[in-house]
Amino acid sequence: MELNVLNIKGENTGRTVTLNDAIFGIEPNDHAIYLDVKQYMANKRQGTHKSKERSEVSGSTRKLIRQKGGGGARRGDINSPLLVGGGRVFGPKPRDYSFKLNKKVKALARKSALSYKAKENAIVVVEDFSLETPKTKDFIAIMKGLKIENRKLLLVLPENNKTVYLSARNLQKASVATASDLNTYRVLDAASLVLTESSVGIIEKLFNA
Repeated sequence: MELNVLNIKGENTGRTVTLNDAIFGIEPNDHAIYLDVKQYMANKRQGTHKSKERSEVSGSTRKLIRQKGGGGARRGDINSPLLVGGGRVFGPKPRDYSFKLNKKVKALARKSALSYKAKENAIVVVEDFSLETPKTKDFIAIMKGLKIENRKLLLVLPENNKTVYLSARNLQKASVATASDLNTYRVLDAASLVLTESSVGIIEKLFNA
C-alpha cells in the first residue's frame, strides 16, 4: 500500500511511503485483537475493591437469640450477614487481574489493528515535524491542515517529543504515542492514525524483528 507524504499544512510533498503488506495488509485476526485488548484493560484495573466479611466487621460476639425454637433462621451475633450492618458473604477481595499473553499473539493483534486502519483508509502519513513551544492552537492548526480536526486521532512519533505531547494534551480527541509504545487498543480507539515518516520505518523494524 502506497501513501502520499503530507506536510503539516496538508499539502502533498511529492514523496510517497510504501506500507509493508506483512504489517498493514494481513487478514485481521479478531480473536487476537480481543485477547490483546482484554489484557490491556485488565492491566489497567487497580483490583483494590474490598468489602468486610463477617469476621472483619466490628461488633459484639454476644449470641442474640436462642439457637432453636424461635421459628427463624439461625443468626449467631450482630455481625451475621442476615442482619443490617453485618458482614457480606463472599464479598470482593483485592486481586490482580493481569494475565499472560504470548508475544506472537500480541504482535498479531497489533498487525491486525493496523491492517483494519489501512483497509478503512484511516492512515495519514505526515513528514517529520516539531513544534518550537507547546501550543495547543498550533496542534489544532496541524489537525485542520490534515482535515482531521473533527476525528479522534492518534499521532505516532518515532521518539518522545515533549513539546508535541504537551501541545496535544488538552485536546480530548487527540493523543500522542511513540512507535515503540503502539498498542492494539489505542490504534483501534482512534478514528484516524497519523504516522510520521520516520515512525513508519520504526514500526516495520519492530514487527519484522
